[in-house]
Amino acid sequence: MSQAVADIGLIGLAVMGENLVLNMERNGFTVAVFNRTTSKVDSFVAGRGKDKKFVACHSIEALVASIKRPRKVMLMVKAGEVVDNFINQLLPHLEKGDIVIDGGNSHYPDSNRRSAELEAKGILFVGAGVSGGEEGALNGPSIMPGGSEAAWPEIKGIFQKIAAKVDGGVPCCDWVGPAGSGHFVKMVHNGIEYGDMQLICEGYHMLKSVGGLLNAEIGATFAEYNKGELDSFLTEITAEIFKKKDDETGKDLIDVILDAAGQKGTGKWTATVALELGIPVTLIGEAVFARCISAQKNDRVRAAKILSGPLVTVFGDKAKFISDIERALYCSKLVSYAQGFELMRAAAKDFGWKLNYGGVALMWRGGCIIRSKFLGKIKEAFDKDASLANLLLDPFFAEVMFSGQDSWRKIVASAAMNGIPIPAMSTALSYYDGYRTERLPANLLQAQRDFFGAHTYERTDKPRGEFFHTNWTGRGGSTSSTTYFV
Repeated sequence: MSQAVADIGLIGLAVMGENLVLNMERNGFTVAVFNRTTSKVDSFVAGRGKDKKFVACHSIEALVASIKRPRKVMLMVKAGEVVDNFINQLLPHLEKGDIVIDGGNSHYPDSNRRSAELEAKGILFVGAGVSGGEEGALNGPSIMPGGSEAAWPEIKGIFQKIAAKVDGGVPCCDWVGPAGSGHFVKMVHNGIEYGDMQLICEGYHMLKSVGGLLNAEIGATFAEYNKGELDSFLTEITAEIFKKKDDETGKDLIDVILDAAGQKGTGKWTATVALELGIPVTLIGEAVFARCISAQKNDRVRAAKILSGPLVTVFGDKAKFISDIERALYCSKLVSYAQGFELMRAAAKDFGWKLNYGGVALMWRGGCIIRSKFLGKIKEAFDKDASLANLLLDPFFAEVMFSGQDSWRKIVASAAMNGIPIPAMSTALSYYDGYRTERLPANLLQAQRDFFGAHTYERTDKPRGEFFHTNWTGRGGSTSSTTYFV
C-alpha cells in the first residue's frame, strides 16, 4: 500500500493536467498523478516531472492511497461520460469528507447532478472552471470553483497558491457558489471569449478590407490597441499572430490559414441557456453563428460566384478609421460583458445561487483567456453597487458608451455600405439601442399575437400584470389563451 504523502491527486495528464501539476509542485505541493494510459505517467515522471515531488500511480487505488486525508482528487479529463466513469472508479476507494474536483469544461447541469449525487454519499464535489490554456495552467490560471462549500477550506490553499495574481498578489481564484455555479461562470467566461474573438476578427476584416491596411500594419495597430483601453490577452496575441511567417511558403501565416472556425460547444451552451432564461445574450449568439457560417466554406465559395454585393470603398483617413475601430471594439466588448453578467444574475436568481459579481470580475483579471484591463472597472462597478442590473448603467460605462457611439455607428454603417459582415459588432449596437429605447415596437407584436392567437396583451393605462384580449375581427369570441412567459 502506498504511503499517504501527496497533498492532492490528479487524473489526466494531457496538456492542462500536466501543466497544472507542474504548477502545483513548483508551489510546494506533492502531487499524485494517474493517467488512463499508464505509460503517460511513466513518461511524465521521467521527463518534465523528473526529480520533482510527484507520486507516480498506475491504478486508481494506488492514487487514492497516496493522498493525505481528506483526500483531494482532481479530474482533468474530457467532459461528459468520462468524468462520470472516473468518479465511479474513485468512489469505492473514498471515505466521507473526501473531495472530488472536476477541473474540465463540464456542462453546469452535469455538475449540479454530480454535486447532489456525491453529497448524498458523503463525498464533497467541486466543479472548478480553469481558464488560461497551457501557459495559464503552468504559470497561474484563473480558477472558478463551486459546489460543496465544505470543500473550500481544504482546497483553498492549493488553488489560491497556484492561481494567477493581480493587484499586488490577490489570487484570481475565490469560491463562486453551490452546485454547478463554478462551471456556469466558466461557461459564461468561454461565451464572452467567443464574443471577444469574433469582435477582434471583425476589426481585422474592416481594417484589411475598408481600411486598406497590410498585415504588418494590422499587427502594429493591434499592438497599439493593447497599450490602451483594449489591453487584453487576446489583443496581445492578435498582434503577435500577424508577425508570424509560414515556414513552408514564407508567406504571412495568417493568409495561409483556412477561414473555417472550429468550436467545442461552450459558446453554444452559453447561447442556449440565455434562450432558456430569456436573457438577450445576442453578441455571444452571433459569435457562435459566425463560426457556423465560417464552417460552410464550400457553400460560401459557390455563393461568392453567384451573389453580389457593393464594391468596397477604401476609407480615406486611415488614422481616423483605426481610431474609430478601436472605439467600436471597446463599446462592443462592454456590451458582451454586460450581457454575460446579466446572464449570471438571471441564473443566480433561477437556481438560488448567491454570486459575487465583483469577485468574478477579479477572477477574470488575470490568468484567463479574457483577462482584460477594464475588468478592474467592472469589479469597481459591482463593488459600488452589488445589485447593479446592467453594467451599462454604471456611470463609468455609460460615459464610455456615450463618448464612443459616434465611432461605433460609423463603423457599423461603413460595414453595411461595403458589404462586410460584422455580426457581433452590429448586434452589440442593436442591443445598446434596444436597451436604451423606452418604447419598442413590441406593442405591435403583442397586437399580432392577440389577433391570430388570442394571446392577450397588457395596456399602458393599466397596472402591469393585467391582461386583455380584443375581438379584432368581430367574428371571434371572448375566450383568450392563458398568458405565460418562457
